[in-house]
Amino acid sequence: MPIDHNIEDKKDKVKINTEIDGKTGEIDFNALKSGGVIKQRQKDLFTVRLRCPGGRVPVKKLKKIAEVAEKYGGDYVHISVRQSIEITYVNYRDFGNIQKELAEAGQDIASCGPRIRVPTACSGCEYNPNGLTDTQKMAALVNEKFFGKPLAHKFKISFSGCPIDCARTNEMDLGFQGAVKPAWIKELCTGCRVCSFACREGAIESHKDTGEPIYHTENCLYCGDCIRACPTNAWESLLTGWMVRCAGKHGRHPINGHIIAQFVQDDDVPKIIQAVTDWYSENGKGKGRTRISTLLQKPETWKNFIAHMKPVLEGKAVKKPKPPEPIEIHF
Repeated sequence: MPIDHNIEDKKDKVKINTEIDGKTGEIDFNALKSGGVIKQRQKDLFTVRLRCPGGRVPVKKLKKIAEVAEKYGGDYVHISVRQSIEITYVNYRDFGNIQKELAEAGQDIASCGPRIRVPTACSGCEYNPNGLTDTQKMAALVNEKFFGKPLAHKFKISFSGCPIDCARTNEMDLGFQGAVKPAWIKELCTGCRVCSFACREGAIESHKDTGEPIYHTENCLYCGDCIRACPTNAWESLLTGWMVRCAGKHGRHPINGHIIAQFVQDDDVPKIIQAVTDWYSENGKGKGRTRISTLLQKPETWKNFIAHMKPVLEGKAVKKPKPPEPIEIHF
């Protein structure tokens, strides 16, 4: 581990009194970070990152977290940009007590390192009026079935319930965004023009004489605003599902992930995650800590990946999907 002059500790390891990420005894800071315990600048102090799939924390757990944080941490907790609660200013000598007391409430410590990370998600369709799909259900599924799977590098999965895309599915290694394909029922339409006013994308215009909608599919974001706004229920949901984006990332050199499949159903999500991570696990071998987005920018590798995914995506696959695209932010 190289010297970091922003860290006050003279050594790059400490001896811990518990097991972190399968290791115990004297462990270096990088290994501790993989287990969700991150070295701070201050000598002997760490930030403990908690596992909060989808950003949802039951109140009973939250009470216990607050109690533990007050007992072993600093004056505050930090909510990370990936929805994790982080207990700050923790002395490494307290790791064992923190683990034990959090476990009483069923609260786990998260992990970093080259593996599938804790999934992030918006509130979805449970109480958000914009929500089209159940993001929290899917985040819980990913947390249960895929969290911690070892890979060549970090692998982030997110779920957004609608095209507003609060969970930024284009910036994830694999992102799922809710969408609904609308269908117009002529017999129920009164030509009131409300749907054309509700649509912000120019996907619906009103006939100048009858007021009936003219639907431009190519402009539709599948947000469902027309369905929600229609006073006579003349717009209905034809198909609801997930848009699947692959191989995005943020950071110093962000990459935009594009859609590879449309209107995927809940039951297909685990199959897609399995197929993508299996491909990455095989093709990331021997390439060091390389994100899937880096691999897939090579035309031949992208072609190989799409061929691998086609049987899994079946009829939901996008024709001629675009490979991940670097975003230039440095000038």
